[in-house]
Amino acid sequence: MERNVFGCVALEQKQMIPLDKIDGFDVRPGFYEINGATALPNGVNFTIHSQNATSCELLLFKRGARKPYAVLPFPDHYRIGKVYSMIVFGLKITEFEYAYRLDGPYEPEKGLLFDKTKPLLDPYARAVTGQSEWGTNPNKLNGYRARVVLDDFDWKNESQPRHHMQDLIIYEMHVRGFTKHESSKVAHPGTFDGLREKIPYLKNLGITAVELMPIFEFDETMGKREVNGRTLLDYWGYNTVGFFAPNTSYAAEKEYNREGEELKALVRELHESGIEVILDVVFNHTAEGNEEGPFFSFKGFDNNVYYMLTPDGKYYNFSGCGNTINSNHPVVQQMILECLRYWTVTYRIDGFRFDLASILGRNEDGSPMNHPPLLKNLAADPILGDVKLIAEAWDAGGLYQVGSFPAWNRWAEWNGKYRDDMRSFLKGDYWLAPAAAKRVSGSPDLYTGQYRGYNSSINFITCHDGFSLYDLYSYNEKHNWDNGWENTDGSNDNRSWNCGAEGDTDDEAVMKLRRRLIKNACAVLMCSRGTPMFLAGDEFCNTRFGNNNPYCQDNEISWLDWTYLEKNKEIFEFFRYMISFRKSHPAIRGDTQSAAVGFPFISVHGEWPWQQDITSESRYLGVMFAGRPPEHNRDDIVYVAMNVYWEDIEIHLPGLPEGCRWRLCVNTAAEKAEDCAYCEGARPVYTQEGFMVKARSVAVFTASMEI
Repeated sequence: MERNVFGCVALEQKQMIPLDKIDGFDVRPGFYEINGATALPNGVNFTIHSQNATSCELLLFKRGARKPYAVLPFPDHYRIGKVYSMIVFGLKITEFEYAYRLDGPYEPEKGLLFDKTKPLLDPYARAVTGQSEWGTNPNKLNGYRARVVLDDFDWKNESQPRHHMQDLIIYEMHVRGFTKHESSKVAHPGTFDGLREKIPYLKNLGITAVELMPIFEFDETMGKREVNGRTLLDYWGYNTVGFFAPNTSYAAEKEYNREGEELKALVRELHESGIEVILDVVFNHTAEGNEEGPFFSFKGFDNNVYYMLTPDGKYYNFSGCGNTINSNHPVVQQMILECLRYWTVTYRIDGFRFDLASILGRNEDGSPMNHPPLLKNLAADPILGDVKLIAEAWDAGGLYQVGSFPAWNRWAEWNGKYRDDMRSFLKGDYWLAPAAAKRVSGSPDLYTGQYRGYNSSINFITCHDGFSLYDLYSYNEKHNWDNGWENTDGSNDNRSWNCGAEGDTDDEAVMKLRRRLIKNACAVLMCSRGTPMFLAGDEFCNTRFGNNNPYCQDNEISWLDWTYLEKNKEIFEFFRYMISFRKSHPAIRGDTQSAAVGFPFISVHGEWPWQQDITSESRYLGVMFAGRPPEHNRDDIVYVAMNVYWEDIEIHLPGLPEGCRWRLCVNTAAEKAEDCAYCEGARPVYTQEGFMVKARSVAVFTASMEI
């Protein structure tokens, strides 16, 4: 039988005829297995479901109108099971917006909140109207509406990069903040197109994956208020309104009925440049909040299905944002799976990072599950088979699962222990040397068994939460006063060090030390087993002025100031060199066979070679990677020397076979440009086994045949 684009057996033309008339429109029962609103050659298919509703109405609006021009009740015989489906003939998708009204029991103590007077946004809406002007939300007055979206984007011969996890260099960014500052000098600041203009920059830096902070449609006006002369918004976007709809305020132009095309063009061009796209997705809560929050979609369809509720009908709050999605209810599981499939197929997304992913492993009563079905289903789904799945393996309810997240040999994790241990060690807490040795070596204490070894650890020192890398070495304390919460928000556990002066300073000795520590962090991150990730702007010392929680700051606090790129060109070049260095050494990434020289894949050293008894008293740490790439006939050997002490330390490198010498490739203490391997015209530096590692510095060596 012929099949149509919806995967259903195509009806013969004579069957695609109206059977009824409602409010002047010709209608017939629709495609019950296709959720959302879908354009057909001669009409539109509308399908929604509700476990507890007793009736449903389809509302049609002219663009921007407050009242519907048509109300179409679903006939009782258009309902099968819990699904309502109807084809409305003669509709032109450019001429209407739509919403629903549902009736049913109102029993708040049982979690039932049906209200037949309130318009509801389709949970499967492909586009949300009224959201394209950043900082405004007319939907709060008129109710949310959806729009039908055409999907005829020309992907040309686009091919997804499909890098191995250990080969990724992940660059976490906020779409708006990346180019909104006037110094970005793009034609369309703060948009997908603005980011597109910066692709040559990303390619030059060596990035192989961008991780975009939330781009699903969200309500940035939540909590809108004035503080210290600034308008504060929910800038980060962790408050989803529609899971299937792109944020239209990130588009440079209005895309009526073609929402998402600018994003698709961005994805296509990133892929052409060898850069994957990972989305930060928020399936742990929605913008509807708690009992005091708005009522615009999920609450009206099935409040007690979509949300975790206490026995008296209140909202569990494991997200810290008012409500918690009931992700292990079969209906919600289905929605999440359909959503991820949709973004994978329609937008060619390469990976997903799940915000507060431990919530996805909680049962409907909030208790942690040993074998969460949602996580298992996502891991085994065929459509998602090549997609990266990355968990933020904790939640706001105290569940911390780094190293114990249900992974099924498929999930990777943001390694929060890498962040914490390396922050402490690199700022001089040398008693953290034993923990640091594990983190640089790929956290073998965490990732065994159900994990895929070194592919499981996403190593990071900075991310959107907390200090930027420059601020990590410029502030001892958070400075969040501009957020309006009396500096009570944001983490107090920053493990930072201001190097002797809080914030801006003209003290050259302090600035010199800060630059060295930034280089140390970059060098160690790029020379650690696992997948490195860093925050956009860290490569040129972008500052957030000590604010470690700028979720509400849509201004210079959050926007990247591109003038720092010229001011800190040396730091940028160091990042670029270290990224290239990592790519050139498969021994670091773990993609090798045993080294012919006989060295183990990874070994830990003290000040003397093979001195592996690293203790809390160790001031120095050496880690060596060794292996032979399958396609080469020469071993790849890299030795990373880390001195976090305030005095110089003489070390001795492992002995090499005759004819080999150690070549110094990185020395963050180098004073002269010609001694910096990342500087143009740098001279090669060779050494025998002895080397003086300067105070608070990192040196990296490779075994070389050159004499």
